Amino acid sequence: MARPEVASDPQAYARLSRDYSELGDIVAPYRRALRIREQLEQSRRELANMSSGASDDELGELLKGDIAEKEAEMAKLESQLHKLVAPKDPMDAKNCIVEIRAGAGGEEAALFASQLLNMYLAFATRRGWSASIMDLNETGLKGIKEAVVEVRGRGAYGWLRFESGVHRVQRVPVTESSGRIHTSTATVAVLPEVDDVEIDVKEADLRIDVYRSSGAGGQHVNKTSSAIRITHLPTNLVVTCQDERSQLQNKEKALRVLKSKLFQMELEKQQSELVESRRSQVGSGDRSEKIRTYNYPDSRITDHRIGIKVHDLEGFFAGGLEEMLGALRTHYEGERLSKS
Repeated sequence: MARPEVASDPQAYARLSRDYSELGDIVAPYRRALRIREQLEQSRRELANMSSGASDDELGELLKGDIAEKEAEMAKLESQLHKLVAPKDPMDAKNCIVEIRAGAGGEEAALFASQLLNMYLAFATRRGWSASIMDLNETGLKGIKEAVVEVRGRGAYGWLRFESGVHRVQRVPVTESSGRIHTSTATVAVLPEVDDVEIDVKEADLRIDVYRSSGAGGQHVNKTSSAIRITHLPTNLVVTCQDERSQLQNKEKALRVLKSKLFQMELEKQQSELVESRRSQVGSGDRSEKIRTYNYPDSRITDHRIGIKVHDLEGFFAGGLEEMLGALRTHYEGERLSKS
């Protein structure tokens, strides 16, 4: 990493930095395992060389307890190392693009989508990542029709990829005067951000439109044409970005989203499931196509893929997703390892 040719290449430096950090995750438990194994062997030798006697019997019981503790710790370290050295999905370490859209339920669905947006922003902050809203389409009651968020940080896609799908909420809406519980949905799609070397986008295939920003922004709003809309003509994909004050910055961000979407499409095409895979990720927004339910009367969040339940709605919406996402990562990692 200290070589001049690496320092002058941002992509190479970033790639090596990720590799160095991942190796650090393996080295620490490996060194700990070596120390524990050495201590374990020493305790076993001492126990085997002991003679009979009252004092020796007492020491022997202490050694047996120490051996049992170290054997349990070794088992945990070996399991951890097995997961760390197993082949990983190369996408997991990447930054990601999160798309949130209101589904079935009208204005209540838009309010729920806004909650999900704030939840992911809070989770990113807890993880030490940076998250920026690239595009936002709001409604009149502080809800959102759709939002696009760029999340940058080590392992962002590996954690958030499990959020793709239909999220369902059950609660009494603020728009409901009779107190009846309604069911609404929002859809989430999480795409890995790709490097320039992974997919080539030709300028001739792009139509770039510039327009005035809308929404928050003070005097900047409607004063300068800095928002960018990019249409990829071969696929008719459209992406927009208006969160920066500079046309160039908005264009760069929009291009990153476009490349991520094109990369995802290419992966799906290779699997011969382009349309089916896209629909399976976010569905149609129908209430029956849920991956998770947020139940307000019982303060319960249920993930229907693995059956895990968390009874802390307030903490969950404040960004406390670690327990649930950790369980999902463990479950699918186990499935992947069992097939390898």
